[in-house]
Amino acid sequence: MKRLAFSLVFSLLASTALAFPVTVDSCGKPLTFDAPPKRAVIHDLNMAEMAFALKLQPSIVGLTGITGWYKVGPEFKAEQGSIPELAPKYPTLENLVAVEPDFFFAGWYYGMKPGGEVTPDTLAPHGIKTLVLTESCVHLDKSRPAASMDLLYGDVEKLGKIFGKEAEAEKLVAGWKTRLADITAKVGNGKATRVFLYDSGEDKPFTAGKFAIPSAMISAAGGDNIMADMDTSWGNTDWETVASRNPQFLILLDYQDGGGYKKLLDFLKVHPAMKETDAVKNVALVHIY
Repeated sequence: MKRLAFSLVFSLLASTALAFPVTVDSCGKPLTFDAPPKRAVIHDLNMAEMAFALKLQPSIVGLTGITGWYKVGPEFKAEQGSIPELAPKYPTLENLVAVEPDFFFAGWYYGMKPGGEVTPDTLAPHGIKTLVLTESCVHLDKSRPAASMDLLYGDVEKLGKIFGKEAEAEKLVAGWKTRLADITAKVGNGKATRVFLYDSGEDKPFTAGKFAIPSAMISAAGGDNIMADMDTSWGNTDWETVASRNPQFLILLDYQDGGGYKKLLDFLKVHPAMKETDAVKNVALVHIY
């Protein structure tokens, strides 16, 4: 029995070793790993959830950008377990280097800013390899196509490849595609519901444009992001434009501070133009965090 157990262990180790080195694309640049990262730091709730979906917790030494922005539910807390949060919003170089990571998963304006203190180039001298969220690559190259669900699938598959969990990533993505196909079949080919995603801002609303993954998610669910013609991932528009497109459904971001989604809804209910839209009059909405 012991021989069999050792044989299984060695075969598993051998199969992992044979899978490396691996190379993935990170915003157009090759990123090569000779072995799975052992001390990863993940930025942002959504990227953390990608990592948790692949059960990468044993390889994660820290999270950043969670509690400073988001309301965290019990499920996320359970998945996080004892993994510490190193910074509530954007991490500093010092925050990261202090835990001696070998990997950072973040994005442009998701934990990193072009020319800022924390970038792939500033982390590399410390032995930290950075996988950049594909959605955010548009901040470096506006010639990229509009966001699609394939960007999300691709990033999960990259994580799987980097951490030696390709099969798990492929299974996860296949399951998502099946669920999405079921939703698409139920929605049918009827006229798409006009959707406005309200992130924040009163003078000028901050929302998702054509390069943002939520825009792709709205389309996949049978909706039409009324601001999908914005040539950006996330940005400001004006209330006149939003109201003139008469959204039928709202997605309200429920952040940790600023009063949450209720404050956003209260504002819309008294806004001279927005209070006349179908979505506000019918209180047709969902709030997410």
